[in-house]
Formats: sequence, C-alpha cells, structure tokens
Amino acid sequence: MHKQCKCGSSMSIRLRTVIYQNKVEIENVPIFSCEMCQRSEVFAEVKPELTGIIGKLGNLPEKQQLHFNEISEIAHLMVKVTEKKHASDPVEKIVGERINELLDLLLLAQSLADEPWTEEIRKRLTQISKHSLSANDLN
Repeated sequence: MHKQCKCGSSMSIRLRTVIYQNKVEIENVPIFSCEMCQRSEVFAEVKPELTGIIGKLGNLPEKQQLHFNEISEIAHLMVKVTEKKHASDPVEKIVGERINELLDLLLLAQSLADEPWTEEIRKRLTQISKHSLSANDLN
C-alpha cells in the first residue's frame, strides 16, 4: 500500500514501533514512510486507536511495551498477512478467518454473559467492517 508524500515520492506502509515519552514502546503500528525525505505518518485508519492509547497513558507513563496489534484489528491483520506462514494465503482468506474467529469468541462471551469481553469483540468486528478491508488495504 502506497500514498504520495509531500515531497512527491511514494510512501509505503510498514509496521513500526512508536515510542511515547521515551518510556513506552508501542510495537506494530502501521506507519507510512518516505525513504526520500524520511517523513513518517500514522496510517489514518488506526490513528484514533493510537491516540486513545496515548491518552490513557497520560503525561508520565511507566516504562512499558505494548503491542498495537492486540488493540487494533487493522494492525492485527497487517501483522498476520506479513507472517511467512501466510505468505501464499489470499488476504481475503485471512480476513475471513479472523472474522469467523471473532464471531466464535463473541458467541462464547455472550454465553458467559461477559459484557466487557462482548463489547471488546464487537469493537474489533466494527474495526474490520468499518474499514471494509481489502487486499489493497493490507498489501
């Protein structure tokens, strides 16, 4: 996936580590990067989740490491499609398998009447459907 940089070059998307306040490492954040001018910007579709995490950390966070793919479903799917074991799998298959996995978890959470877990799974499903991910979004 690419986009035009302000310098005129092409920016490509990569999973990077974002460091907040020199204390918190947030791994696997989708970032557009330009090799020509070194400009970087967070993938717009995940920016709300990232700013939400940073907001919860506050101005004086403890030293820690977070995995963004455990919070953002888009980042989770990007990690999945870049794994070597999925190299030959179509993106649509990976997305479909993840949706089925989440639906199974949703049924389990509902049967246990675990409302916070149910809401978390619904949020993840919404992230996928809201962005209607396609092969072009994840490659």
